Amino acid sequence: MILLYILIAIAFGLSLWAQFKVKGNFNKWEQVPASSGMTGAQAARTLLDRQGLYDVPVEPVPGRLTDHYDPISRAVRLSEPVYYGTSIASLSVACHEVGHAIQHKVHYPMLVLRHRMFPVVNFASGVAPFLLMGGFLFQALNLIGIGIIFFSAAVAFQVVTLPVEFNASSRAKALMISEGFIRNHEERGVNKVLGAAALTYVAAALLSLLELIRYILIFVGQSQNSED
Repeated sequence: MILLYILIAIAFGLSLWAQFKVKGNFNKWEQVPASSGMTGAQAARTLLDRQGLYDVPVEPVPGRLTDHYDPISRAVRLSEPVYYGTSIASLSVACHEVGHAIQHKVHYPMLVLRHRMFPVVNFASGVAPFLLMGGFLFQALNLIGIGIIFFSAAVAFQVVTLPVEFNASSRAKALMISEGFIRNHEERGVNKVLGAAALTYVAAALLSLLELIRYILIFVGQSQNSED
């Protein structure tokens, strides 16, 4: 159990470091103009049109690093620094979100699975903490067991998210190169920006998985004690 707590602490530190790297790499490459001179909005619109996704709008949203693809509204939403920016960072993030729109169009299996899981996970992730808290507080093994099952759904969702994010990034990089948005010497910046973002998902999934293992070990231990 001590080793597990050490691993959790390491994973937590990795998560903090990954978030720091995301902001640091974005800030750094936000200062480097892309040779194409395109804004993030122009790059996203161009890629969407060339993929036949004319009905998918590109919309600016307030905030920083608030970029996302909305599968319900089928819209690419870019933070203002990305939407209006002409930097390597802006193009990288914009094209990554377009990668999700393309996944949606081609029914990328892991994205389809994530969409189907979302309603269940949305409910489970909200209920699980209360079940676990109540179970540990009142020493109720049934509540702990149900809480673990619900928490497992949230962990599974994070694990499924990993290939979705990696695939979107690989699509983005390939399209940016093939469409001439960036040149060879600019690929390093794209890799830095998207690689740091991917690391945050890895760290979050690892931390959640270790937390799940901790809950299971506690549950097993309390089950054994109740039998003695």
